[in-house]
Amino acid sequence: MPAEPLPIGTATGPNPVAHVETVAFHGIDVRPIDVQVQITNGLPAFTVVGLPDKAVGESRERVRSALHALGLALPPKRITVNLAPADVLKEGSHFDLPIAVGLLVALEILPADAVEEFVVLGELSLDGAISRVAGVLPAAIGAASREKGIICPAACGPEAAWAADREGRIPVLAPGDLIGLVNHMRGTQVMAAPQPKVAEDALAALDLADIKGQETAKRALEVAAAGGHNLLMIGPPGAGKSMLAARLPGLLPPLDAAEALEVSMVHSVAGLLPDGRLLRRRPFRDPHHSASLPALVGGGMRARPGEVSLAHRGVLFLDELPEFSGIM
Repeated sequence: MPAEPLPIGTATGPNPVAHVETVAFHGIDVRPIDVQVQITNGLPAFTVVGLPDKAVGESRERVRSALHALGLALPPKRITVNLAPADVLKEGSHFDLPIAVGLLVALEILPADAVEEFVVLGELSLDGAISRVAGVLPAAIGAASREKGIICPAACGPEAAWAADREGRIPVLAPGDLIGLVNHMRGTQVMAAPQPKVAEDALAALDLADIKGQETAKRALEVAAAGGHNLLMIGPPGAGKSMLAARLPGLLPPLDAAEALEVSMVHSVAGLLPDGRLLRRRPFRDPHHSASLPALVGGGMRARPGEVSLAHRGVLFLDELPEFSGIM
């Protein structure tokens, strides 16, 4: 009699797949990415698939060294990491931590049921420290909308904490290193939740009252600030155009809560949030006239917000306007 076919996986034993959720960025929008990690028998290899860019492909060595710093060695087996969906380009170093967490789950060092409640992102150093990454604020807001917590670097904890609710249903973990995260997940250490913070102004806002004279120009600034109008200033060098423009944000009202969150998300994606603190003052962007067109409007090989986006809800001052390439 012919032998009955064996079910798939019974010949060599099951090879479960560990799943960890992270995100890919499209502007300030986030798209969920499923990091799938499987360890199987075969020639030793560590492969990352799913359309990764150079930074994601290099995560293999950072993850290997970070696990070595914990006293863990990868088994001499075939390790496959798939970033799904596979047709979306994966950019950035924030995939390091979810790949490492997926490996720890596959090695049965971390419990899978605890990890699946979080969105994970962070860059790993060779010694196991978790370095800051851009885009934690929109990632945290996206995770909260799906009622998931977030695991992010300690330096980004204050911005992620803004997505947590007061009831604590959306947990935020901000470990400083990989060993701290492992100890917390295994219940041997309790990690304090980060607190939301607001950026403080190092210097007092420039005041229009400091300018003597220039009554017509000051009146034009007030009209522009009240109505949200564009302003074109023409005059000889030294007439006070830059001095007046620098004081325009002082005429604008502070950002309300929704505006502050919106502006901070743009700066978070650009990696410009100071210490993960939410912005409350309207931005003032003053790019040099030698700035390229992608630097002004955004884009490039790795799309990032340009000066136009960074000035959202604030002031964009283009000094020496005719000198800007592609504008005049």
